[in-house]
Amino acid sequence: QVQLVESGGGSVQSGGSLTLSCVASRYTSGAYCMGWFRQSPGQEREGVAAIDNGSASYDESVEGRFTISQDNAKRTLYLHLNNLKPEDTAMYYCAAGPCWAVATFSLVRSPNLGYWGQGTQVTVSS
Repeated sequence: QVQLVESGGGSVQSGGSLTLSCVASRYTSGAYCMGWFRQSPGQEREGVAAIDNGSASYDESVEGRFTISQDNAKRTLYLHLNNLKPEDTAMYYCAAGPCWAVATFSLVRSPNLGYWGQGTQVTVSS
């Protein structure tokens, strides 16, 4: 059983930065990976970034601007959001699930395969 709690969201202006954190209640064991997803009202949840044994993957919309990292000792996943744009406005969720599903962002189609945090809101104004 894993519980994930996100924090670090907020309201910033275009070009600003935020760092999101996700603390896990326990280390995710087995063939599990973690990632960040986001969802705007009326939109489908989409993958943002995923990390697999130190290897990161990003959606094209954020590549070069966002950085995903994790601190296993602190059981924490991070997402560093730089050069934010209004289109980045969304509820951001961290998730843990099978690596094949997280790495390809397909976990959004089978959300019950993984664990999800409660989300943290990111709002970017112009």
